Amino acid sequence: MSSGAVVMERFPELLGEASSRRLSLCEFVEASGLRSVVVAASRNPNAKITVLLVSPASGRSVLAVKVPTTDAAACAIEAEGRVLINLRRIEPGVIDTIPRLVDMVEFQGRPGIVMTAVQGTPMATSYLRWRYTARPAGVAAHFAAVDTWLGVLQHATAGDLAPLDMDGGVAARLSTRMSDDRRMDDDLGRLAEIYARLRRNKVPRTMVHGDLWLGNVLVSEGKVSGIVDWEAGATSGEPVRDFVRFALMYALYLDRRTRAGRPVTGHPGLRAGDWGAGVEYALDGTGWFPELLREFLRDSLARVGASPSSWRDALLAGIAEVAALTDNEVFARLHLDLFRRLAERQARPS
Repeated sequence: MSSGAVVMERFPELLGEASSRRLSLCEFVEASGLRSVVVAASRNPNAKITVLLVSPASGRSVLAVKVPTTDAAACAIEAEGRVLINLRRIEPGVIDTIPRLVDMVEFQGRPGIVMTAVQGTPMATSYLRWRYTARPAGVAAHFAAVDTWLGVLQHATAGDLAPLDMDGGVAARLSTRMSDDRRMDDDLGRLAEIYARLRRNKVPRTMVHGDLWLGNVLVSEGKVSGIVDWEAGATSGEPVRDFVRFALMYALYLDRRTRAGRPVTGHPGLRAGDWGAGVEYALDGTGWFPELLREFLRDSLARVGASPSSWRDALLAGIAEVAALTDNEVFARLHLDLFRRLAERQARPS
Protein backbone atom coordinates (compact mmCIF):
# COMPACT_ATOMS: atom_id res chain seq x y z
CA MET A 1 0.00 0.00 0.00
CA SER A 2 2.05 2.91 -1.25
CA SER A 3 -0.38 5.83 -1.49
CA GLY A 4 -3.44 7.40 0.02
CA ALA A 5 -5.42 6.42 -3.09
CA VAL A 6 -4.80 2.74 -2.38
CA VAL A 7 -5.81 3.17 1.25
CA MET A 8 -9.07 4.82 0.19
CA GLU A 9 -10.11 1.70 -1.72
CA ARG A 10 -10.25 -0.36 1.48
CA PHE A 11 -13.76 0.59 2.56
CA PRO A 12 -14.43 -0.88 6.03
CA GLU A 13 -16.98 -3.36 7.20
CA LEU A 14 -19.93 -1.83 9.04
CA LEU A 15 -18.97 -0.73 12.53
CA GLY A 16 -19.63 -3.32 15.18
CA GLU A 17 -19.59 -6.32 12.85
CA ALA A 18 -17.05 -9.11 13.01
CA SER A 19 -14.02 -8.53 10.81
CA SER A 20 -10.55 -9.77 10.05
CA ARG A 21 -7.73 -8.43 12.18
CA ARG A 22 -7.39 -4.68 11.90
CA LEU A 23 -4.02 -3.06 11.46
CA SER A 24 -2.66 -1.23 14.47
CA LEU A 25 -2.24 2.52 14.16
CA CYS A 26 1.52 2.12 13.69
CA GLU A 27 1.08 -0.62 11.10
CA PHE A 28 -1.46 1.43 9.19
CA VAL A 29 0.75 4.53 9.13
CA GLU A 30 3.76 2.51 7.97
CA ALA A 31 1.77 0.69 5.26
CA SER A 32 0.21 3.90 3.92
CA GLY A 33 3.46 5.38 2.71
CA LEU A 34 2.33 8.74 4.08
CA ARG A 35 3.98 11.01 6.61
CA SER A 36 2.30 11.30 9.99
CA VAL A 37 1.68 14.43 12.06
CA VAL A 38 -0.07 14.41 15.43
CA VAL A 39 -2.36 17.43 15.20
CA ALA A 40 -4.53 17.04 18.29
CA ALA A 41 -4.54 15.24 21.60
CA SER A 42 -7.59 16.48 23.47
CA ARG A 43 -7.24 17.30 27.16
CA ASN A 44 -10.59 16.08 28.39
CA PRO A 45 -10.76 12.96 30.61
CA ASN A 46 -11.75 10.79 27.64
CA ALA A 47 -9.09 12.01 25.27
CA LYS A 48 -8.73 11.16 21.58
CA ILE A 49 -5.57 11.47 19.51
CA THR A 50 -5.83 12.69 15.92
CA VAL A 51 -3.05 11.93 13.43
CA LEU A 52 -2.91 13.51 9.96
CA LEU A 53 -1.35 11.47 7.16
CA VAL A 54 0.30 13.75 4.63
CA SER A 55 1.34 13.02 1.05
CA PRO A 56 5.15 13.41 0.71
CA ALA A 57 4.63 14.44 -2.93
CA SER A 58 2.04 17.18 -2.55
CA GLY A 59 2.45 18.09 1.11
CA ARG A 60 -1.34 17.93 1.50
CA SER A 61 -3.10 15.93 4.16
CA VAL A 62 -4.80 12.85 2.71
CA LEU A 63 -6.20 10.98 5.71
CA ALA A 64 -6.98 11.68 9.35
CA VAL A 65 -6.85 8.90 11.96
CA LYS A 66 -8.62 9.30 15.29
CA VAL A 67 -7.88 6.87 18.12
CA PRO A 68 -9.13 6.72 21.73
CA THR A 69 -7.29 6.62 25.03
CA THR A 70 -10.21 5.32 27.15
CA ASP A 71 -13.19 3.01 26.69
CA ALA A 72 -15.57 6.00 26.76
CA ALA A 73 -13.51 7.71 24.06
CA ALA A 74 -13.71 4.53 21.98
CA CYS A 75 -17.51 4.60 22.21
CA ALA A 76 -17.52 8.22 21.03
CA ILE A 77 -15.25 7.41 18.10
CA GLU A 78 -17.41 4.47 17.05
CA ALA A 79 -20.47 6.76 17.23
CA GLU A 80 -18.67 9.22 14.96
CA GLY A 81 -17.96 6.42 12.49
CA ARG A 82 -21.63 5.48 12.32
CA VAL A 83 -22.63 9.11 11.70
CA LEU A 84 -20.05 9.44 8.91
CA ILE A 85 -21.43 6.34 7.21
CA ASN A 86 -24.93 7.84 7.24
CA LEU A 87 -23.65 11.17 5.95
CA ARG A 88 -22.67 9.62 2.61
CA ARG A 89 -26.21 10.21 1.33
CA ILE A 90 -26.01 14.02 1.48
CA GLU A 91 -25.76 16.07 -1.70
CA PRO A 92 -22.27 16.98 -3.03
CA GLY A 93 -22.40 20.62 -1.96
CA VAL A 94 -22.32 19.50 1.68
CA ILE A 95 -20.65 16.10 1.64
CA ASP A 96 -17.44 17.55 0.21
CA THR A 97 -16.95 19.41 3.51
CA ILE A 98 -17.38 16.30 5.68
CA PRO A 99 -14.79 13.54 6.27
CA ARG A 100 -15.56 10.15 4.72
CA LEU A 101 -14.95 6.99 6.73
CA VAL A 102 -12.54 4.72 4.84
CA ASP A 103 -11.06 2.25 7.33
CA MET A 104 -10.58 1.22 10.94
CA VAL A 105 -7.45 0.62 13.00
CA GLU A 106 -6.59 -0.63 16.47
CA PHE A 107 -4.87 1.42 19.16
CA GLN A 108 -4.01 -0.11 22.53
CA GLY A 109 -6.77 -2.68 22.14
CA ARG A 110 -9.45 -0.16 21.14
CA PRO A 111 -10.89 0.71 17.70
CA GLY A 112 -10.01 3.89 15.86
CA ILE A 113 -11.30 5.32 12.60
CA VAL A 114 -9.58 6.47 9.41
CA MET A 115 -11.22 9.31 7.49
CA THR A 116 -10.49 11.43 4.47
CA ALA A 117 -8.86 14.70 5.50
CA VAL A 118 -10.90 17.79 4.68
CA GLN A 119 -8.91 20.83 3.67
CA GLY A 120 -8.82 24.30 5.15
CA THR A 121 -7.69 26.26 8.20
CA PRO A 122 -9.50 25.94 11.55
CA MET A 123 -11.62 29.02 12.21
CA ALA A 124 -10.04 29.09 15.68
CA THR A 125 -6.70 30.00 14.09
CA SER A 126 -7.90 33.39 12.88
CA TYR A 127 -10.13 33.85 15.94
CA LEU A 128 -7.06 33.70 18.18
CA ARG A 129 -4.99 36.13 16.11
CA TRP A 130 -4.19 39.40 17.80
CA ARG A 131 -7.34 41.54 17.88
CA TYR A 132 -9.12 39.53 15.18
CA THR A 133 -12.34 39.50 17.19
CA ALA A 134 -12.11 43.26 17.69
CA ARG A 135 -12.91 43.85 14.01
CA PRO A 136 -16.55 43.55 12.91
CA ALA A 137 -15.79 42.53 9.31
CA GLY A 138 -13.81 39.40 10.15
CA VAL A 139 -16.24 38.24 12.82
CA ALA A 140 -19.21 38.86 10.52
CA ALA A 141 -17.50 36.78 7.82
CA HIS A 142 -17.18 33.85 10.24
CA PHE A 143 -20.87 33.99 11.16
CA ALA A 144 -21.89 34.34 7.50
CA ALA A 145 -19.80 31.32 6.45
CA VAL A 146 -21.33 29.10 9.13
CA ASP A 147 -24.83 30.42 8.39
CA THR A 148 -24.45 29.50 4.71
CA TRP A 149 -23.12 26.02 5.46
CA LEU A 150 -25.80 25.26 8.04
CA GLY A 151 -28.51 26.52 5.72
CA VAL A 152 -27.47 24.08 2.99
CA LEU A 153 -27.06 21.15 5.43
CA GLN A 154 -30.41 21.73 7.12
CA HIS A 155 -32.27 22.22 3.85
CA ALA A 156 -30.72 19.06 2.36
CA THR A 157 -31.59 16.89 5.38
CA ALA A 158 -34.90 18.41 6.54
CA GLY A 159 -37.43 15.82 7.68
CA ASP A 160 -40.71 15.86 9.58
CA LEU A 161 -41.71 18.81 11.75
CA ALA A 162 -41.62 18.41 15.53
CA PRO A 163 -41.71 20.69 18.58
CA LEU A 164 -38.40 22.47 19.14
CA ASP A 165 -36.71 20.24 21.71
CA MET A 166 -33.56 21.50 23.40
CA ASP A 167 -33.84 18.99 26.24
CA GLY A 168 -32.99 15.58 24.77
CA GLY A 169 -32.02 14.27 28.21
CA VAL A 170 -30.17 17.43 29.34
CA ALA A 171 -32.37 18.03 32.40
CA ALA A 172 -32.05 14.43 33.57
CA ARG A 173 -28.30 14.49 33.08
CA LEU A 174 -27.99 17.77 35.02
CA SER A 175 -30.10 16.38 37.86
CA THR A 176 -27.78 13.39 38.18
CA ARG A 177 -24.51 15.17 37.54
CA MET A 178 -25.19 18.10 39.88
CA SER A 179 -27.08 16.17 42.55
CA ASP A 180 -24.88 17.71 45.26
CA ASP A 181 -25.99 21.24 44.31
CA ARG A 182 -28.81 22.43 46.57
CA ARG A 183 -29.95 25.02 44.03
CA MET A 184 -30.45 22.48 41.26
CA ASP A 185 -34.22 22.21 41.76
CA ASP A 186 -34.58 25.93 41.06
CA ASP A 187 -32.33 25.63 38.00
CA LEU A 188 -34.35 22.71 36.65
CA GLY A 189 -37.57 24.63 37.20
CA ARG A 190 -36.30 27.58 35.18
CA LEU A 191 -34.97 25.23 32.52
CA ALA A 192 -38.37 23.50 32.28
CA GLU A 193 -40.00 26.88 31.66
CA ILE A 194 -37.47 27.63 28.91
CA TYR A 195 -38.07 24.25 27.26
CA ALA A 196 -41.85 24.76 27.43
CA ARG A 197 -41.60 28.11 25.64
CA LEU A 198 -39.30 26.68 22.99
CA ARG A 199 -41.64 23.74 22.34
CA ARG A 200 -44.30 26.16 21.09
CA ASN A 201 -42.22 26.27 17.90
CA LYS A 202 -42.18 23.49 15.33
CA VAL A 203 -39.03 22.86 13.31
CA PRO A 204 -37.84 20.05 11.00
CA ARG A 205 -35.57 17.30 12.24
CA THR A 206 -32.27 17.58 10.35
CA MET A 207 -28.72 16.26 10.39
CA VAL A 208 -26.98 17.71 13.46
CA HIS A 209 -23.27 18.06 14.16
CA GLY A 210 -23.73 18.45 17.90
CA ASP A 211 -20.50 20.33 18.73
CA LEU A 212 -20.30 23.08 16.14
CA TRP A 213 -17.75 25.40 17.68
CA LEU A 214 -15.07 27.33 15.81
CA GLY A 215 -12.38 24.71 16.52
CA ASN A 216 -14.33 22.17 14.45
CA VAL A 217 -14.94 24.49 11.48
CA LEU A 218 -12.35 24.73 8.68
CA VAL A 219 -12.44 27.62 6.25
CA SER A 220 -10.86 28.41 2.90
CA GLU A 221 -11.32 31.59 0.85
CA GLY A 222 -14.05 32.80 3.18
CA LYS A 223 -16.17 29.64 2.94
CA VAL A 224 -16.57 26.59 5.14
CA SER A 225 -14.36 23.93 3.57
CA GLY A 226 -14.55 21.30 6.29
CA ILE A 227 -16.41 20.29 9.44
CA VAL A 228 -14.68 17.77 11.72
CA ASP A 229 -15.40 15.86 14.95
CA TRP A 230 -18.85 14.32 14.40
CA GLU A 231 -18.83 12.35 17.68
CA ALA A 232 -22.00 14.08 18.94
CA GLY A 233 -23.69 14.05 15.53
CA ALA A 234 -27.13 12.71 14.69
CA THR A 235 -28.76 11.87 11.39
CA SER A 236 -32.08 13.29 12.62
CA GLY A 237 -32.01 15.77 15.46
CA GLU A 238 -32.68 19.29 16.69
CA PRO A 239 -31.15 21.79 14.20
CA VAL A 240 -31.25 24.68 16.67
CA ARG A 241 -28.51 23.01 18.71
CA ASP A 242 -25.89 23.66 16.03
CA PHE A 243 -26.28 27.39 15.50
CA VAL A 244 -26.76 27.98 19.24
CA ARG A 245 -23.52 26.11 20.02
CA PHE A 246 -21.58 28.11 17.44
CA ALA A 247 -22.84 31.45 18.74
CA LEU A 248 -22.29 30.50 22.38
CA MET A 249 -18.71 29.34 21.94
CA TYR A 250 -17.82 32.31 19.75
CA ALA A 251 -18.92 34.68 22.51
CA LEU A 252 -17.33 32.65 25.30
CA TYR A 253 -13.71 33.49 24.53
CA LEU A 254 -13.95 37.16 23.51
CA ASP A 255 -12.10 38.24 26.67
CA ARG A 256 -9.54 35.44 26.61
CA ARG A 257 -6.56 37.69 25.86
CA THR A 258 -7.59 40.49 28.24
CA ARG A 259 -6.57 40.80 31.88
CA ALA A 260 -9.35 40.70 34.45
CA GLY A 261 -10.96 44.10 34.99
CA ARG A 262 -9.71 45.61 31.74
CA PRO A 263 -11.90 46.58 28.78
CA VAL A 264 -11.86 44.17 25.83
CA THR A 265 -10.55 45.89 22.70
CA GLY A 266 -13.21 46.43 20.05
CA HIS A 267 -16.09 45.70 22.39
CA PRO A 268 -17.21 48.79 24.31
CA GLY A 269 -19.02 47.74 27.46
CA LEU A 270 -17.23 44.38 27.77
CA ARG A 271 -14.68 43.94 30.53
CA ALA A 272 -12.80 40.77 31.28
CA GLY A 273 -14.06 39.48 34.60
CA ASP A 274 -16.25 36.62 35.68
CA TRP A 275 -16.03 33.51 33.52
CA GLY A 276 -18.56 33.83 30.70
CA ALA A 277 -18.44 37.62 30.56
CA GLY A 278 -18.50 37.49 26.74
CA VAL A 279 -21.73 35.51 26.75
CA GLU A 280 -23.36 37.88 29.24
CA TYR A 281 -22.28 40.76 26.99
CA ALA A 282 -23.79 39.06 23.95
CA LEU A 283 -27.13 38.57 25.71
CA ASP A 284 -27.51 41.85 27.54
CA GLY A 285 -24.90 44.27 26.22
CA THR A 286 -24.95 46.84 23.45
CA GLY A 287 -22.60 47.10 20.49
CA TRP A 288 -21.87 45.55 17.13
CA PHE A 289 -21.08 42.06 18.46
CA PRO A 290 -24.25 41.55 20.54
CA GLU A 291 -26.30 42.76 17.57
CA LEU A 292 -24.45 40.45 15.17
CA LEU A 293 -24.91 37.40 17.41
CA ARG A 294 -28.59 38.10 18.04
CA GLU A 295 -29.24 38.68 14.34
CA PHE A 296 -27.50 35.39 13.54
CA LEU A 297 -29.70 33.54 16.04
CA ARG A 298 -32.91 35.30 14.97
CA ASP A 299 -32.26 34.63 11.28
CA SER A 300 -31.30 31.00 11.95
CA LEU A 301 -34.45 30.40 13.98
CA ALA A 302 -36.58 31.96 11.26
CA ARG A 303 -34.91 29.78 8.62
CA VAL A 304 -36.00 26.58 10.38
CA GLY A 305 -39.49 27.94 11.03
CA ALA A 306 -39.16 29.04 14.67
CA SER A 307 -39.95 32.43 16.17
CA PRO A 308 -36.92 34.77 16.03
CA SER A 309 -37.93 36.04 19.46
CA SER A 310 -36.92 32.66 20.93
CA TRP A 311 -33.23 33.45 20.53
CA ARG A 312 -32.53 34.12 24.23
CA ASP A 313 -34.29 30.98 25.43
CA ALA A 314 -32.43 28.95 22.82
CA LEU A 315 -29.07 30.31 23.96
CA LEU A 316 -29.83 29.66 27.64
CA ALA A 317 -30.84 26.10 26.74
CA GLY A 318 -27.54 25.74 24.88
CA ILE A 319 -25.58 26.79 27.99
CA ALA A 320 -27.42 24.17 30.04
CA GLU A 321 -26.63 21.56 27.39
CA VAL A 322 -22.89 22.17 27.73
CA ALA A 323 -23.17 21.96 31.53
CA ALA A 324 -24.88 18.59 31.19
CA LEU A 325 -22.90 16.92 28.44
CA THR A 326 -19.29 18.13 28.47
CA ASP A 327 -16.70 15.61 29.70
CA ASN A 328 -14.82 18.27 31.66
CA GLU A 329 -16.27 18.62 35.16
CA VAL A 330 -14.88 22.13 35.74
CA PHE A 331 -16.22 23.32 32.37
CA ALA A 332 -19.61 21.84 33.28
CA ARG A 333 -19.77 23.66 36.64
CA LEU A 334 -18.76 26.95 35.05
CA HIS A 335 -21.56 26.61 32.50
CA LEU A 336 -24.05 25.79 35.24
CA ASP A 337 -23.04 28.95 37.11
CA LEU A 338 -23.36 30.97 33.90
CA PHE A 339 -26.81 29.51 33.17
CA ARG A 340 -27.87 30.30 36.73
CA ARG A 341 -26.77 33.94 36.55
CA LEU A 342 -28.45 34.56 33.21
CA ALA A 343 -31.65 32.59 33.92
CA GLU A 344 -32.12 34.28 37.28
CA ARG A 345 -31.64 37.66 35.66
CA GLN A 346 -34.25 36.83 33.02
CA ALA A 347 -36.71 35.69 35.69
CA ARG A 348 -36.52 38.94 37.70
CA PRO A 349 -39.43 41.34 37.19
CA SER A 350 -38.41 44.35 35.07
